[in-house]
Amino acid sequence: MLWEALSAVRDIGRLHDLASVLIRYGFGDIVRRIGMGHVLERTGKALHWKYAEDLTLFEPPQRVRRALEEMGPTFIKLGQVLATRVDLFPPEWIREFEKLQDQVPSLPYEDLAKQVEEDLGAPIEEIFPSFEKEPLAAASIAQVHRARLDNGDPVIVKIRRPNIRRVVEADLRLMERLAKVAESELTELQRYHPQEVIRQFTLSLHRELDFATESRNAERMARNFADNPSIVIPKMYWEWVGERINVQEYVEGIPARHHDTLVAAGLDCKRLAQRGADAVLKMVLIDGFFHADPHPGNLIFLQDDRIAFIDFGMTGWLSESRRDQIVGVLHALVNRDSTRVVDVLQEWAGDTYIETAIVISEIDRFIDTYHSLPLKQLDVAAMLSDLTSLIRNHELSLPPDLTMLFKALITLDGTGRQIDPDFDLVGQAAPFLEKAMLARYRPDEIAKRSWRSVIGLSDLVTAIPQDLRRLLRALRSGALKINVDMTRLNHFGLQLDRAASRLTVGMITSALIIGSSIVMTVSGGPTLFGLPAFGLLGFLSAGVGGMWLMVSIWKGGHDKG
Repeated sequence: MLWEALSAVRDIGRLHDLASVLIRYGFGDIVRRIGMGHVLERTGKALHWKYAEDLTLFEPPQRVRRALEEMGPTFIKLGQVLATRVDLFPPEWIREFEKLQDQVPSLPYEDLAKQVEEDLGAPIEEIFPSFEKEPLAAASIAQVHRARLDNGDPVIVKIRRPNIRRVVEADLRLMERLAKVAESELTELQRYHPQEVIRQFTLSLHRELDFATESRNAERMARNFADNPSIVIPKMYWEWVGERINVQEYVEGIPARHHDTLVAAGLDCKRLAQRGADAVLKMVLIDGFFHADPHPGNLIFLQDDRIAFIDFGMTGWLSESRRDQIVGVLHALVNRDSTRVVDVLQEWAGDTYIETAIVISEIDRFIDTYHSLPLKQLDVAAMLSDLTSLIRNHELSLPPDLTMLFKALITLDGTGRQIDPDFDLVGQAAPFLEKAMLARYRPDEIAKRSWRSVIGLSDLVTAIPQDLRRLLRALRSGALKINVDMTRLNHFGLQLDRAASRLTVGMITSALIIGSSIVMTVSGGPTLFGLPAFGLLGFLSAGVGGMWLMVSIWKGGHDKG
């Protein structure tokens, strides 16, 4: 059965809470269709079928966002990740997901002290002569406290909430099960690939739970900007970095969201926007390792128009081949090569079928919008939005690294305009794009790609004889199998099997009734309570069969409901 895995007692209470939230926000039909209502009833949990009084005032994206907020920290994190999936969700959904704020009440320091001392290996006052017990900020996974080291360095101490991993793991188990059932039972959700989304989310959240990973990301970023004094990356204090704790340099400055304060402090907003854009574009097109969430809350502005990047829990990585693909798409767009654009989209889509002629036609129209513009006037953010809309319309999806990239560039454009209303991302991007295109067609780069193609072709050719031998051996032994995913047909087969079983029991029951009636008219033979024993036993058996048939029919109807 679909929900056999949910028989685990440890998760059933949490499942009840999630189902109640979904029902309250008008998703009761989904709860029933994936079988949650019936399972909860069978476990003795009564659902509270109450609906929000003002439910009709909210559009579906708003209802989903509110439901995620009520379902707790793990689901808020999921919504924040979904906000990066511009290839799957239209702008109105993305805007709602971006509203999800990871702010929760802070824990008293006393609840953290024991864990902190375990991670530090010493009493906290021995490490930090000054430690502010009132947190600087609090989120679902961690909270941050200011402190000072023996040498006077100001630092922040990021502390993971006690037992948060256990809560997150329970939610991830439920998400995995829900995604599996949703993908098989709700055809309208299949285009969103819920199982793959949850798999990527699980990997991302596991990395975020390990604070040492964030420290490694920050150090890698610091090495990439070692020769750029205008970009500041907080120093990590590795002596006190672990899975549950992170000690890093405290950067004091003006958060990017405080535009009026920036102006009052005499900082040059135009230069700040340009330097921030240059930094992110270098991360993406040159380094291939980038801050995936450059929103104003993660940028701090310092004197001399310097910029500090903080919070490296969400980062993206682009392989050299992926960067070549991006440059290839841009080059194809400039040269009106629709076929090449579709070829790259096919590479990104994987096994998903693309109706090439239709997509080429739409790409032609897409190019018509931008082809007459010189590279320096190309609106990258608008182009990416239009491209992701085209991908969504054809029910395609992007690799996770590209979704994070597209989201980072769109966020960068919005952040730049918030700092400087006249900010032009295209003007900043043009030199990087031109440099990347020129580098792609250098003789040594062409030779490198050609050599890779030769090696790949050689591997393919040399593997053919071995693959043919395996195929022929499987044919001769009768071991060749063809696997076809027939989930719906299997479900239909189970329904036929159940119907056949009921029909068989019904026929046997009818035969027992007729046979027993005949036996009751025949004199002689053993008796029971003054009646022919065999006839009486036949009637009793028919009664049991009839009861089983009635219960089976009732349960079948209840399952569908």
